[in-house]
Amino acid sequence: MTFATLGLIEPLLRSLETLGYQTPTPVQAQAIPAVLAGRDLMAAAQTGTGKTAGFALPLLQLLAMEGPKVAANSVRALILVPTRELAEQVHEAVRQYAENLPLRTYAVYGGVSINPQMMKLRSGVDLLVATPGRLLDLFRQNALKFNQLQTLVLDEADRMLDLGFSEELANIYKALPKKRQTLLFSATFSDDIRLLAGQMLNDPLSIEVSPRNVAANTVKQWIVTVDKKRKPELFVHLMRKGKWKQVLVFAKTRNGVDALVEKLQGLGINADGIHGDKPQATRQRALDRFKLSEVQILVATDVAARGLDIEDLPLVVNFDLPIVAEDYIHRIGRTGRAGSTGEAISLVCADEVNLLSAIEMLTRQTLKRQNEPDFEPEHRVPDTDASGQVIKKPKKPKKPKASGGGGGKRNLGKWVDSGEAAPAEPSIKPVRKVPVFNTGPRKRKP
Repeated sequence: MTFATLGLIEPLLRSLETLGYQTPTPVQAQAIPAVLAGRDLMAAAQTGTGKTAGFALPLLQLLAMEGPKVAANSVRALILVPTRELAEQVHEAVRQYAENLPLRTYAVYGGVSINPQMMKLRSGVDLLVATPGRLLDLFRQNALKFNQLQTLVLDEADRMLDLGFSEELANIYKALPKKRQTLLFSATFSDDIRLLAGQMLNDPLSIEVSPRNVAANTVKQWIVTVDKKRKPELFVHLMRKGKWKQVLVFAKTRNGVDALVEKLQGLGINADGIHGDKPQATRQRALDRFKLSEVQILVATDVAARGLDIEDLPLVVNFDLPIVAEDYIHRIGRTGRAGSTGEAISLVCADEVNLLSAIEMLTRQTLKRQNEPDFEPEHRVPDTDASGQVIKKPKKPKKPKASGGGGGKRNLGKWVDSGEAAPAEPSIKPVRKVPVFNTGPRKRKP
C-alpha cells in the first residue's frame, strides 16, 4: 500500500516524498480514507505511529478541494491540543504537509502575548491549531469566528480532561456549528473519553490498530526499587554507570523538576527543565537545545508526556511514577518511535506501589524489577502483578501477648504484633469531570 492508493492528491504526495514518508502506518491506512469520506472518527493507536499525519493529511486535502475561501477572522478547520508544546509540534507537521498547497495555517496558545495572534487571525486561517484556553480568549474578544468551521479535531482529548479543560471544551462546543466533521485521536481512550465521544460524534467509525492502552513493544521497560530520599543519588549513579548521553526524565511536580535540575547542575551535569510555570519561550528553548544534544538531561512534568517527537531518543526515566496510569504509556512513548527501539526505566519507592499496580493493570504486564547494589530500599516495595493486586508477604505468626501488654504496638486502639505489616493504602483513582454537551438533533443539508 502507498499514500497514493489512499487517495491523496499530488501536492501532498510531493510533500511526503520530501519528508521521506514511504508507506502508511496502520492508523494512517485506516484513518485517511475515512476522513476523506467525511466520517466522524474515533481513532486509538500507540504513540509514535503517525496519528498526526492520519488526520492532518486528509484534512488538508479537504480544505484544498472543498468549501469557500476563508473569511476574515474565520477558521475552516480546528485542531485542539492540551499543551503549548504539542500545539507547536502539530502545527509544524501541518506546515510541512501543506508546503505545496495554497492554505494558511497557524497555532495559538497561552503563555505568550495575545496581540500578535489577533493580528494574524484578521485575514483568516484555513487550519488553526489551538489550546482550549487561548482559543476561548480569542473567541470572546471577537478575534475568531466559527461560522465557516468544517472540521474539529481533538488530539489527546483524555489529557485535556486530566488538565481540567472540561469546562473550556463544553464552552467551545457550544460556539461551534452543529453540522461539522469531528475527529478524536489519542493513544489511549479512557471510559470518560468514550462518554465524551458519544456526546460529540455522529455515528463515528472506531479505529483501534493496537490493543487498548498497551505500551509499544519497541520499548524495553523495567523498574529499579529505591527509597524515596535516595532517588537523586540513584539517578546520578545509573547515569554514570550507563554512560547516558540523552535522557528525558519525568518528575511528578514542578518543584521536583527544579530540585532535580538544580542538583544535576550542581554536579556539573548539563541539565535543564520544563514545566507549566516556565514561560513558553524558556520551555521551547530548553526543548530545542535538548533535541540538538546541547542539553544532556531534560527534566519535565507531564507537560512533555504528549506529542513531543524527539528523533531517536534512546531513554526515558520516570523519576516519579505518574498519578494517572495512562500517562505512563504517553511518557515512555517518547522513545521507541517510528520503528526505533528504546528503554524506559522507572525509579519506584514504597509510597508508589499503588501507582505501579495501576500501571501494570492498565498495560496488562508485570514490569521486571531490578535491584541496584548499594541502593536496596530499606522500605520494601511490595510485589505487584498485572491483575492490579499488591502481593503482600505472608504475615509472621503472632507472638503470645505478654502480661501487662508489653509486647505490642497500639494502632488506633487495636493491638497488633510489632512484626505485622501495616495494611496497604487503598488505590484512589482520580475523578475527572467530563463535560456535558447538548446532544440534540443535528441539522442536515436539504
